[in-house]
Amino acid sequence: MIEDIYDITIIGAGPSGLFAGFYAGMRNNKVQILDSLEVAGGQLTALYPEKTIHDVPGYFAVKAETLVADLVKQTSQFGVPIRLSEKVVDISQTADPEVYQIKTTKTTYLSRSVVIATGNGAFTPKALKTDEPSDFDSSKLRYSVTDKTYFAGKDVAVAGGGDSAIDTALMLADVARSVSLIHRRDAFRAHESSVDRLMASNVQVLTPVTIRQISDHQGGLRLTLSDARQLEVDQMVVQYGFLSNNQDIRAWSVKLEMTRHHFVVDSHYQTSSENIYAIGDTAKYEGKLGLIVEGFKEGPHAINQIMEKRHQGRLKHAHSTSLF
Repeated sequence: MIEDIYDITIIGAGPSGLFAGFYAGMRNNKVQILDSLEVAGGQLTALYPEKTIHDVPGYFAVKAETLVADLVKQTSQFGVPIRLSEKVVDISQTADPEVYQIKTTKTTYLSRSVVIATGNGAFTPKALKTDEPSDFDSSKLRYSVTDKTYFAGKDVAVAGGGDSAIDTALMLADVARSVSLIHRRDAFRAHESSVDRLMASNVQVLTPVTIRQISDHQGGLRLTLSDARQLEVDQMVVQYGFLSNNQDIRAWSVKLEMTRHHFVVDSHYQTSSENIYAIGDTAKYEGKLGLIVEGFKEGPHAINQIMEKRHQGRLKHAHSTSLF
C-alpha cells in the first residue's frame, strides 16, 4: 500500500549513494536509499572490502569496508533508511507529473525525484581465460579478497594490470609467503604512485606475459606462462575488472538516454527525464574521472538542484556548519 511520498529516492548504496543520502538528510529531505545487495557499499563491499583506498579526502589511507562503515554511520545520523536486498524493478510516471512510482521486489514507493547511484550496474568479474585449455581445482582461484588472512603464509599469483590488481598484490604481500603479479603488458593501467610502490616492493612482477595453461600441482596450481616459465602457487587471484550491464534499468517504464551502461547527464547530473538524476560511476559526461571523490561532489550538487527546483529558486545552498 502506497502512503508517503518521498522527496528523494536514491537507488544504490555505494559510496556516492550513501553520501548523497547523508547530504539529503542533512538538508531535511524525506529520503530513502534502495539497494539490491545484502550489504551497503556496492563494489567496495562486494569485491574489495580489504582494499586500501588512498584518494579519499580526509583519510591518509582507509580500508574499503571501513570507509563504507563510516559512510553508513554518517548517513544514519539523520534517520535515512537504507533498504537492502530490495531491487528496483520499475520506475514509472504517475498521473501527477511531479511524482514517480518506484516498484521494487518488496513494495512500491512514491517519490518526487530519483537519484541513480548504481555504479556500473549489475556486475560480474571478468573470467580468467588461458591461452590453452586448462583443467584445475577452481577452488584455488578467486576473483576478490574478502579476508586477506586467508592467504597468510601462502604463495599467491595475482593476474591483472590495473589499480585493483596492484593494490591486491601489495596488500597480500604483507601476509603471503610470496606474491607474483602477472600482466600481459609492460605498462600498467594504474596510478603512477601505485606502480612506483609495486616496483619498490617484494612482489615479483612478471611482464609482458599471458597465462598459457593452469594445472593442479601438489595441492596448489602450476601456471605455465607464455614465455615458457612455470610458476607454482597455492592460490591465484584474478583482477581483470568486471563486466557490467544495466539491462534491468533499460526495462523501466521511464526511458533514460544511455551510452552503453552509463546515463547521459547534463551539467547538473539530470538525466533525460525530469527530476531523475545520475551520479557516481553510472553517470557519463565529458571530463568524467573514475574517482570516488567525483561521486561525492555530484551527489550534493544533484540534491541542491532538486531542492532549488522544488522551491522555485527560493531555497539556496546551506553550509553544513549552519545546519547543526
